[in-house]
Amino acid sequence: FSVTGGQTTGTMIQSLTYYLSEHPSIVGFRWSHTQSWGSTWSFLFTAICCYVSLSLFLHLLLCLLRRSGRPVPLGPIPALHSLSMALISATIFTGILFSAAAEIRDTRWFWRRSKTPFQWLLCFPLGTRPSGRVFFWSYVFYLSRFLHTFRTYFTILRRRKLSFFRLFNHSILIFMSFLWLEFSQSFQVLAILLTTCIYSVVYGYRFWTSIGLPGACFPFVVSCQMVLLGSNILCHFGVLMLHFMNGGCNGIGAWLLNSVLNGAILFLFLNFYVKMHLTKRKVGGFDALKKNAKMDAVKDKDF
Repeated sequence: FSVTGGQTTGTMIQSLTYYLSEHPSIVGFRWSHTQSWGSTWSFLFTAICCYVSLSLFLHLLLCLLRRSGRPVPLGPIPALHSLSMALISATIFTGILFSAAAEIRDTRWFWRRSKTPFQWLLCFPLGTRPSGRVFFWSYVFYLSRFLHTFRTYFTILRRRKLSFFRLFNHSILIFMSFLWLEFSQSFQVLAILLTTCIYSVVYGYRFWTSIGLPGACFPFVVSCQMVLLGSNILCHFGVLMLHFMNGGCNGIGAWLLNSVLNGAILFLFLNFYVKMHLTKRKVGGFDALKKNAKMDAVKDKDF
């Protein structure tokens, strides 16, 4: 029985490895403006403008038609969205992990004298083209960013809230994912691994709470975002060091823009976090209901 079980497990792992990193569609992927859907600059800016415009229009429409402030019932849609995003994030995480291991195995002969595998994850060699396994999963991650924007519409329909941070955050993350592919930017493999790992946990938690199960006694989503931002900052310093010590990293110009945009997101997030704690201190015992409402919103703070 143990031998049969071991063979079955080995076969499953081989099949998983094939479909996540060795399939011809993955190995032969190439980022192209003519072959890859959503790969043009015009599509990128049009999509972001449509997202912002639709969010503003939906918010204004609800303010005009439903002045009572009652939320629009969405049924199980948000829960199903959270479950699907958790599964998609877990798939991307597993796929790019297997693909990165395969790329290191196949290309190590080219850069092994100047880099370690971890350094390759942070700093692509100069001349790297957006093709192959890891860029396939980077493309899937880029497309998944559009599915994340549905969270904005759910928030507008249920809470009548539309913040600048939410619109800016989603728009910039779509833009940065596009830059990773367009300029074969270094650091993207680790960034996708960190992000999809956190997203699979966060969206799994959102699904857990949306079906009525108990949530954490602390702002779980905000804490996860702090971990993600802190990890990204450390990795950005690593890219900068390798760029000057090892003769350059591919796509460093896009990385610089990426760093500035990440800094803007970090500033907005820290501003929110400081305000949250200041508000929490000011809330007294007579405002317990208001405090609970604010903390419920904080626990579900969007990425």
